Amino acid sequence: MRLLGRDRRSLLKAGVLKAGVAHNPFMPSLFPDLEPTRTFRLRVSDLHELHVEEAGNPSGHPVIFFHGGPGAGLSPIHRRFFDPSFWRVILFDQRGAGKSTPLGELRENSTWDLVADTEKIREHLGIEKWLVFGGSWGSTLGLAYAERHPERVTGLILRGIFLARKWEMEWSFTDGMRRIVPDAWEDFLAPLTMRERGSIVRAYHRRLTSEDAVLRREAALAWNAFEGAASHLVPDAKSPDPQDLECEIALARIEAHYFINGTFLESDDQLLKNAWRIRALPGVIVQGRYDLVCPMQSAWDLSAAWPEARLVVVPEAGHAADEPGISSALVEATEEFKKRV
Repeated sequence: MRLLGRDRRSLLKAGVLKAGVAHNPFMPSLFPDLEPTRTFRLRVSDLHELHVEEAGNPSGHPVIFFHGGPGAGLSPIHRRFFDPSFWRVILFDQRGAGKSTPLGELRENSTWDLVADTEKIREHLGIEKWLVFGGSWGSTLGLAYAERHPERVTGLILRGIFLARKWEMEWSFTDGMRRIVPDAWEDFLAPLTMRERGSIVRAYHRRLTSEDAVLRREAALAWNAFEGAASHLVPDAKSPDPQDLECEIALARIEAHYFINGTFLESDDQLLKNAWRIRALPGVIVQGRYDLVCPMQSAWDLSAAWPEARLVVVPEAGHAADEPGISSALVEATEEFKKRV
């Protein structure tokens, strides 16, 4: 087998690749639907209150789940990556997302606020250490949390790696993804004037924070449709549910807020530069070969900086966690960690 034109054996020897980088097509499927065993509200500031869920075995090994976006909120599928007889799964809607309130709120909403919230949840539940699990933006937040609090982490399972570097932003909003999905790109630009197209994220941020409700709605639907068109290997053109419109607007607002602020990281390469902080921790990195939202280069770079982690490249997959190859690889990873803990 050859990967990126380089001999796999030499990469294994150099520690860049891990055995099993190719995805096994006979991996397990998602666990059955799982309802929360407990939900509660946790006030984390004078402004923000979080929706928190627990599922699975109340006495099981704890795992903290970081959803994507930022601002996407929780989905029932998120509980299905874990054997409910073994894991105590803790999930929460991040600030401004899902059932957390105020919905779509941008004040006091930064990466480091979310990291601090995670610690408040851990302390509230009396958990000493937990497994970190996150995909897309959840991989960013999971890394940020683990690098700041490695003593609280037993390992990491990360999917669709986003390191929030400048080139990754440019790939999405300047001169990358548009060359793969020019039709979706044209629709994405449609709401903007020619002048606004010189600074797309800034223009969308202005519209998404406008007092004009119609303008906010139009911008949110266009923003989310563009991301959705690139999320699956085979695009899934679903129309938004009118009942979820406020969540759609919140998602786009929060994403634009984070991206226009460089996701609040201290430097462009902060997460890679601080990867040494998690070198003592085991990990699995799951990456779709044809991920357009978070290109494989970021997973490759993280794997090189964190050789203790096993990189799993799913050959027939894009970005979304519900694609069969991705979901199977994630279930295999949680099953693997059962033996570690």
